[in-house]
Parts: sequence; structure tokens; C-alpha cells
Amino acid sequence: MGAEYGSRSGVQGRISQWLRRRPKDTVDDERVREDLLLAAAAAGLPLAPAAYPSGYRCSCDRIGCPTPARHPVSFAWQTQSTTDRGQIERWARHQPQANFITATGMVHDVLDVPLSAGQQALERLLAAGIDVGPVARSGDDRMLFYTATRGTPEDEDEWWPCELDCHPETMDEHPGLRWHCRGSYVLVPPAKLPGELDVRWVRGPEHPLPDPLTLLETLTDECARVAGEPQNDVAAWPSRG
Repeated sequence: MGAEYGSRSGVQGRISQWLRRRPKDTVDDERVREDLLLAAAAAGLPLAPAAYPSGYRCSCDRIGCPTPARHPVSFAWQTQSTTDRGQIERWARHQPQANFITATGMVHDVLDVPLSAGQQALERLLAAGIDVGPVARSGDDRMLFYTATRGTPEDEDEWWPCELDCHPETMDEHPGLRWHCRGSYVLVPPAKLPGELDVRWVRGPEHPLPDPLTLLETLTDECARVAGEPQNDVAAWPSRG
């Protein structure tokens, strides 16, 4: 889907330098910001502009915005989302403060877990030699594991409900593991959040997207451990949006 991303060695060097920054560092280098967004698009992640922090409020100026700086600016975000390099460059340059969301369920899904569970799961997965794709840290409470999508089976009869399935309007109902598939989205790094928090890559978009089922057992184990609850069998298929 994405256009060829030129000068990859120089871009990857700037991305690696950005990834080594401390979490409290601000993302003020517009060139690096644009490079990171284009790298995500080149990896196949469709992007669309999102709101950004305005003080401790959201740039949308909606009183009591339930997801400040975490939502797209257009109701047409699903059709607007793109990997087109030229369009993303125009958005990034004309909206220098904007965050970006990536629409899930088209090319990729996201397994979204509490931060402590995600950190332990990542260590376990890497130690076991399991291929882990891009991983992002969102604020001080969540970790996002990017995977290939399971969201568009050829046979629509394969769809069946799963409590892991997550859409923007139901995120509060899923304090443990959330599965963002068709009809959902997450912020893509680099993004700023209220309170001087941010969304940043732990493992960048150059890593291939794994099948979500290769990560699911470890992630659910760690979420259960963090919650202090007995582990239960969980359905392993996302439902239709």
C-alpha cells in the first residue's frame, strides 16, 4: 500500500536516535516526526490526523472530551486513512501539532495491554525467540503490540464474538487486554498526550507484523497475573465491527 520509502539508512539512523531518547523528552524535531510517520505508512499502517493536547485539554475543544488527544479529527477517519506518502507529508506539514491515528483491521491489528503486563510479556516473548513486531508505549499505562490483522476473513461466517474485541467507544470496558481490529484505531508514534506524556516506539515499524495468536497466550497470562485473577480461557478471534 505505501510508497517506497527512500534514503532508508539515514532515516533509520534518525529513528534509532529518537528511540534512544528518554521518555520525558519532547518530540520537537519535525523532520524526525515526519520520518516516523512515513516509516509507519511504509510498513503498511494507514494513517489519519488526530487531535492533540491543548494544555490539559483536547484540541477539539469539546467540553469533557472523553479521550483527549486520542481521537481522529474527522468522522470519516476510516475512509480517510492512507499510506500515501504525499498525503501524509501534507498533513504533517500543515498540521504540525497533530497526532495521528492508525486504523486497525485493514492491514494490522493491535493488542493493547496494561504497561506492566506488556513489559513482562515482551521480555518473555523475546527470551523465547518468538517474533515480535512493532511495539509502542502509550503514556504511562498501556503498551501496544502491532500484529497482522485477523479482521478480514474470506468467509464472513467465520466471525463470532470475542470479549477481547475493542472499539473506541468501548475501551473503558476493557481494562485488561484489548484487541483493536476492524472499526477501531490507536495512536501511532510519535504522539503527545496531556500531562507531558507521549506515545513512542519501543520496537519500531521496521519489524514485520506477526500473527496475533503467537503473542496472545503470553499477553493474556501477564494480564491475568497483573490483575491478580485466575487465568481463564479466552476466545482467540476478534468480532466484526
